[in-house]
Amino acid sequence: MFELVKAGGWLMLPIILCSIMALAIVVERFWTLQRRRVAPPGLVDGILATIRGGNLTRGYIDGLRAASPLGRVLAAGLVNRDHAREVMKEGIEETGRHVAHDLERFLNTLGTIAAITPLLGLLGTVVGMIQVFSVITDIGVGSPTDMAGGISKALITTAAGISIAVPALIFHRYFRGKVDELVIDMEQQAIKLVEVLHGERESDAGGRA
Repeated sequence: MFELVKAGGWLMLPIILCSIMALAIVVERFWTLQRRRVAPPGLVDGILATIRGGNLTRGYIDGLRAASPLGRVLAAGLVNRDHAREVMKEGIEETGRHVAHDLERFLNTLGTIAAITPLLGLLGTVVGMIQVFSVITDIGVGSPTDMAGGISKALITTAAGISIAVPALIFHRYFRGKVDELVIDMEQQAIKLVEVLHGERESDAGGRA
């Protein structure tokens, strides 16, 4: 492996750095975007049960806000529960935009890695071919050994760039879809809470929350 990296030249360093960053982002996003961490099941029904029991305190709302992204969104609505439906909804939407932004953290970086690593590989190809043509200019085409270094550099950097870009792009699209799914789910739960608190919908303790 070290010999391949060495043969690829100095451009292998940024490519390897991109691979390390991509791997770290993928692992972190897999951990952070777990549904049970973002939108715990039964959270809305638990809040409604707390309200019916008369136990909705400031401390409960603060704990709810700190527990999960969905809890943060719902807490924004509970703070304004005594105001009009529009005010409560605006508070939820404002917080929801911040939460959605947080869920997308590092995804732009992952997308950038997917875009630039093939270009780094292509740059390595260009550098390697320049080296080959320099050898041809100096000593002609009669020495394959002297030209092998430039050719191997061109092939190795290209292969390395593509091998990192493909999984990075796959995970970038996967996490984008995951975030969209979670945001829609949180929006549904927030609407449920607003409608139940304003008497526009019956609480369904057996439904999905």
